[in-house]
Amino acid sequence: MLSSIKLKFVFVYFLLVFIAMSIVGMFIIDNLEEHQIENVTNNMVDLVETLIGTSSYIADDDWIENREGIQNTIASGLVDSTESLYVIYDGEVPIIIASSSKGYEEIVGKEALHQTFIDPTIVLDAFTGNKGESIVKELNDDTVNKHLAYPVYSNVGKIKGVIYMTSNLENVYETVEDSKSILTNATVLALIITIFLGYLIATSITIPIRDVTKKAEKMAMGDFDQYVDVKSDDEIGQLAGMFNHLTKKLKETIQEMDLERSKLNTIFQYMAEGVIAINIYGSIIHVNPIAMEILRINEEDLLNGKTIDLKSLNLNNINYGNVSSLEGTELLSLDTQVYKIKYAPYKNESEIIGGLIIVLQDITQEHKLDNMRKEFVANVSHELKTPITTIKSYTETLLENDIDKDLEKNFLTVINSESDRMARLVRDLLQLSNIDYKKTTWNKNEISINNMINGIIQKLEFSIKEKEHNVVLNIQESVPNLIGDNDGIEQVLLNVISNAIKYTENGGIIEVSAYNKENDIVIKVKDNGIGIPKKDLDRIFERFYRVEKGRSREMGGTGLGLSIAEEIIAAHNGTIELESDFGEGTEITVILPIV
Repeated sequence: MLSSIKLKFVFVYFLLVFIAMSIVGMFIIDNLEEHQIENVTNNMVDLVETLIGTSSYIADDDWIENREGIQNTIASGLVDSTESLYVIYDGEVPIIIASSSKGYEEIVGKEALHQTFIDPTIVLDAFTGNKGESIVKELNDDTVNKHLAYPVYSNVGKIKGVIYMTSNLENVYETVEDSKSILTNATVLALIITIFLGYLIATSITIPIRDVTKKAEKMAMGDFDQYVDVKSDDEIGQLAGMFNHLTKKLKETIQEMDLERSKLNTIFQYMAEGVIAINIYGSIIHVNPIAMEILRINEEDLLNGKTIDLKSLNLNNINYGNVSSLEGTELLSLDTQVYKIKYAPYKNESEIIGGLIIVLQDITQEHKLDNMRKEFVANVSHELKTPITTIKSYTETLLENDIDKDLEKNFLTVINSESDRMARLVRDLLQLSNIDYKKTTWNKNEISINNMINGIIQKLEFSIKEKEHNVVLNIQESVPNLIGDNDGIEQVLLNVISNAIKYTENGGIIEVSAYNKENDIVIKVKDNGIGIPKKDLDRIFERFYRVEKGRSREMGGTGLGLSIAEEIIAAHNGTIELESDFGEGTEITVILPIV
């Protein structure tokens, strides 16, 4: 009902003053009425006592004999028109022997206790020796009178009669009514003044509060540049001061939060891992660009409230009723990429789980390296196991049996060949290790590519003739010399040309060309050999990787030649490229900077 604090304040102030004035008014009126009646009673008593003390007729014990004198005395104007006196004689039946009223002749001589204008109870009380008093509302004219019955004693101390007096209280009640009217008017005036002053006081209180409320409403809308004028040192002023302090602190806190949120958003947007937050229904709440790219999520999906199928992320056992199932790590393969999925729940302040935070970490390279490591260990083990087994078996045969010289020589030849094979493998591994750990020292000098290629062809002349290959040299005469490690570059070209010879069927054509291109020297080795399948091209430079493992081992390869070649060329700031069509041939291009 009273929704405004101003109305509440005025109402309470009004109510307090009204109650206070009512209580004070009632107290004053009651006391005034009591005091006025008491004054009337005292006047009546004084009059009666004066009458008893001054009238010889009343003082005489024989009232019957002196009743005419008594009548004359009380009718002589002792009382005014609002009062009446009656003298009641105590005979066998109390009778009225005198009266101040007009037409007393009709009253005198009648029994007192049967008269309507006499209260018999106080008369009887007076005959016992007590002053009887009462206030009676007359039936004939609705007036209110004060009645007094005063006992009169004889000379021997006995009650000889009662002087009965009545006094009209109309003046008393008129005075009381006038007082009530005055108090009512004063109360109304006081309440009007109270309402006015209450309104002013309430306004002085509510204006600052309304100001604070409006400023707080603007703050709720996001405008924190609010300030309240402090106009006093009272509680309202303290409230305004605390509001200003709160505004300042809140603005500082929000600025700090904005800064932290900006940092977190920047981290979230630019972190290398994909991050996605979902609620318990699977709907996306937050997702960073990396996660959007990984899971192929676009802005339209986010606007449409896209949900994530956790099973598609290899999260198959998620149960929000079982907290232990909401945290862990899984692996996920998408296309050619491998991701480590880390997930954990997020909670609100009441520790209620709101959903999951999922982090997708791209471990494709690590996974590939791990597989390469495993394959490397397996390949090294296999490459060493085969010659060791051969050497051991042939050696045991030589030790345990008597064999002729020719067979013994054949066995020793095999043992020697296998030992060379292991030595080549260990040498290649050591060379790769030195390159990996930057332990290789490159002795860079001026190199003539023309002379180097011709020298390599001479070294491989036996193999070329054995397979009846046609080697075509197409070396530009103006090819400049380059600066590099002679042994390293020669090892690369020797490996590339020997592979061309090795993997080309008898009677094949091998073309070796070299020319200058801007600041680089380009060396190409092209053959029409067996070629390499497309599925193997991306892995051809991996260590121990061989297209046809069994056939490569038969040809004496370790699977490390091209890996070593790539590392050597990279150490010279060059590149090595391979193009091949399966069944048609292979072309390897080596590009080296001149300086």
